[in-house]
Amino acid sequence: PPAFNAAGHDAMEMDRQKRVTRTTAAVGSNDIVIDNFSFTPKALTVARGTQITWINNDDVPHVIVSTTGKFKSSPVLDTNGRYSVRLTAAGSYPYFCSVHPVMTGTIVVT
Repeated sequence: PPAFNAAGHDAMEMDRQKRVTRTTAAVGSNDIVIDNFSFTPKALTVARGTQITWINNDDVPHVIVSTTGKFKSSPVLDTNGRYSVRLTAAGSYPYFCSVHPVMTGTIVVT
């Protein structure tokens, strides 16, 4: 029916506008952006003592967890939420989202 088609189109248009108008936080060289259920960059190499910040640009919450327990887990990050850690020891720091475990990434500290 035409009313059904119009309602579906209106809902899709509202979703598109929401995505277009969503505020995107500024990104620095040591930031990891969460968007579309992925981390960007997926692998980040930094010097010892660097502060790394995750920024959630998704419309759903995420929680950052160290796979090896080398840094404290984040609180629940809602849209535009940020979480930072300062990594002082050289090594590899794999992590994932505990809400969506298929989301993984790695920080390499030199």
